[in-house]
Amino acid sequence: MSFAVLLTADAARDLEEIVTFVARHDSPERADHVLATIRNKLANLVEQPHRGVLVAELAALGIREYREIFFKPYRMVYRVIEQQVYVMLIVDGRRDMQALLQRRLMAT
Repeated sequence: MSFAVLLTADAARDLEEIVTFVARHDSPERADHVLATIRNKLANLVEQPHRGVLVAELAALGIREYREIFFKPYRMVYRVIEQQVYVMLIVDGRRDMQALLQRRLMAT
């Protein structure tokens, strides 16, 4: 059974910002590598959406709907709803994840 993997507007913006940053501060070739690797990781969710681990910061609060996969230092946080995988954010894991998760996922 295949799932559709969809990036939210925030996640698409995150990915664009990461690639732009890497291109400016490292090299366009490295940015291409980062983009291709992240896309490949996300593409794997089509067949195995539950392979990611629970997001530790959220699981500690009893929130178990979100999973994540990694391409260090990047964290790709997503949620599976029926046959859809919604990628909620793609971020550098060295950021203040608690504040970011609260702002992005737990805002009302």
